Amino acid sequence: MADSDLPSPPGLEFAFEVRLKFERHDMIPDTPFGFARGAVYLDEGEFDGPLLRGTAVPASGGDWAIFRPDGTLRLDARYMLKEADGTIIMIHNQGYLWGRQPDTMDKLRRFGFENGPEVDPDEYYFRTAPIFEAPQGKHDWLTRHLFIGVGRRVIGGNQIRYFKVL
Repeated sequence: MADSDLPSPPGLEFAFEVRLKFERHDMIPDTPFGFARGAVYLDEGEFDGPLLRGTAVPASGGDWAIFRPDGTLRLDARYMLKEADGTIIMIHNQGYLWGRQPDTMDKLRRFGFENGPEVDPDEYYFRTAPIFEAPQGKHDWLTRHLFIGVGRRVIGGNQIRYFKVL
């Protein structure tokens, strides 16, 4: 098969940006499985963009991340969004956060939990692949597309820009 017979690479369309606050957190350090498990709980949030806008439903979930021995954080977040028209949408967001330099994750920890200085997003990889659950109707397009999230840590939480894979 010639390359010309293959589909062209997919494009991306900016869908929306979410800004989440996680004030509460817990940690299970040094588990027998060789990693630590952390949890942050959704307190509040908002999202807006050309395809979706509204608020995060407070206390509807959080992120139960695994801190791997290689310094990579494996994200596993679930929570609900409430679109401006009242539609409730579930998001299950998985991804990775890791530092491009040996001290980056420690700097992110200090920023997130000790009021340390902000860390430039170019210093770390923060990508997610969300799956959405939405009722049939106006927003069910979310359930038929793949998305990529590009995130950054902000004071008290995360900011993630979501792109629909075309």
